[in-house]
Amino acid sequence: MSRSHNETTTDILEHVLLPVANEDDALATATALKPYEPEQVTALHVVEKGEGVPDKTPVEQSEELATESYAAVRTVFPDAGDHTAYSRDVVEAIFDAADEVNASAIVYRSRGGGRLMQFLSGDLSLKLVTNAAVPVIALPRTDSEE
Repeated sequence: MSRSHNETTTDILEHVLLPVANEDDALATATALKPYEPEQVTALHVVEKGEGVPDKTPVEQSEELATESYAAVRTVFPDAGDHTAYSRDVVEAIFDAADEVNASAIVYRSRGGGRLMQFLSGDLSLKLVTNAAVPVIALPRTDSEE
């Protein structure tokens, strides 16, 4: 399918939103993204905040985890921005953050793990790739990560 000269196109890697869970995940995900040379990267950490229920981890501990994650991303992308979201719904928080930072795409790396972990995270991945308003890019995992 060809585009007309009047259509504008956006480089999918113009500004990527990079959701990260922790320092190790942030480093591995940023490292996997590096060969694709995105123009701008914003790392996202979602602090799962309970609405009327106890939080999974104290907010202060989650914010420290976010800070460590952003530092890990910056070892690969020194100019990376950061965005912290507070939500009970991680996928909705990712979508909201993508809109807030005007991301051209959401880039993530499957967390792997055993069958139960894959089943549980698979639901999040499915929601992420089927409901996003911007393209979602799943980075390949290396054999050593499986």
